[in-house]
Amino acid sequence: MKELGELRTAARGIFDDALAAVDARRAVHDAVEFDGATLRVGGARFDLRGNASRVYSVALGKAAAAMASALDGRLGRALAAGVLSAPRSDFELSERWRVYEGGHPLPNADSLAAARAAFELLRAADDAEALVVFLVSGGGSAMLELPRDERLTLEELRAANGVLVSCGAPIDEVNAVRRALSAVKGGGLASRAPRATQITLVVSDVATGRAFDVASGPTLAAPPDAHDVAEIVSRYELASKLPAAVLRAVEEAVTHGPAQTPPEERRTFQVLLDNERACAAAVRAARGLGFAVEFARDVVEQNVGEGAARLVSRLASLYAREGGRAVCLISGGEFSCPVRGGGTGGRNSETALRVAFELEKVSEERRAGLLPKHAVALCAGTDGIDGNSPAAGALADETTNARARTRGLDARKFLDESDAYTLFDQLGDAIITGATGTNVRDVRILLAV
Repeated sequence: MKELGELRTAARGIFDDALAAVDARRAVHDAVEFDGATLRVGGARFDLRGNASRVYSVALGKAAAAMASALDGRLGRALAAGVLSAPRSDFELSERWRVYEGGHPLPNADSLAAARAAFELLRAADDAEALVVFLVSGGGSAMLELPRDERLTLEELRAANGVLVSCGAPIDEVNAVRRALSAVKGGGLASRAPRATQITLVVSDVATGRAFDVASGPTLAAPPDAHDVAEIVSRYELASKLPAAVLRAVEEAVTHGPAQTPPEERRTFQVLLDNERACAAAVRAARGLGFAVEFARDVVEQNVGEGAARLVSRLASLYAREGGRAVCLISGGEFSCPVRGGGTGGRNSETALRVAFELEKVSEERRAGLLPKHAVALCAGTDGIDGNSPAAGALADETTNARARTRGLDARKFLDESDAYTLFDQLGDAIITGATGTNVRDVRILLAV
């Protein structure tokens, strides 16, 4: 495989295989079985004989529609009612679901309406001491929300979320502040049905072992060693950026402590899909194409500039180590990416553009034969949505910046204005998938020959 075009095609094929491995609808369909009497969910079994054993469900996040569709198909009339808050989709659901199009990355009126509907459903489930199946995926933090402090307005919540997602803090720190504000997060949703038996199925967009951070943990309290919210506000200088009412609500919430979740014996929790699964599928696909593969598990949550530099350095080292053989470096997770300008893009398109700059830096070494002739980087989100752009991410190579210059485009200016998508769109290198119905963080695929 010697031509640049072949590398680009291979990168897209590897990404498509990674996406196929994290199909949320199939994951729920495989995890749930119901024979009319006994419901199996993963390793747990529930006897649903008798009228008192009806099932309720609350689904939230970018993968929620796919997950709810699978559960609906498995349960049929055993499902008493469900509330769904998710992006608009083509997944079919029965009339037993109340469907809301919650906002993302900022909550909207439907996000609040969905939370109120979920609380109402959980009251009914609690009265019946029924089984509740929570279907939780990333993006749910914004899509199903209600503030603890009823004085907070939707506009203030939106302003707070806008500050948090653009301040450069990693997602676990962002979620710590979100939990302090919310009646849903940090186990708040589960606390609404303490007498019900509960099972949570998760499509995870966070690091392994931190499932309480998915959608800010609506059914799981944060661990005792969770981040200090006041310290986060201070470190990122949020006091001058957040609305005064939000700061007051954070201070009061820290004083009162987290929501009380139901007893452990009533709750079961299972992660169905995560970033490790997507990356492992990418590794298999690359090996199947004949690449020597390294999975860079330590290049996960760096600042985007540092992360891009590490990726190119590791790719060069891998190429040298393999003696010039075609190589592939796989990386997952989410780089932190502060927003600096008013452009269109996200962390994946910015990562791809920064990789393009890194590849330019090593042009001398390439000419000396110490680096590969061709290198390609595909950086994309498994949800199909990169920041405020319509793309999943972008594809970059050693010709990216040169091609931009021939069109009179200043790639550095696009980077400075957080406008990487616009550049890649004009170059024809944006990765467009549409909303995928799943969400397990990002996958970065670097190939070299």
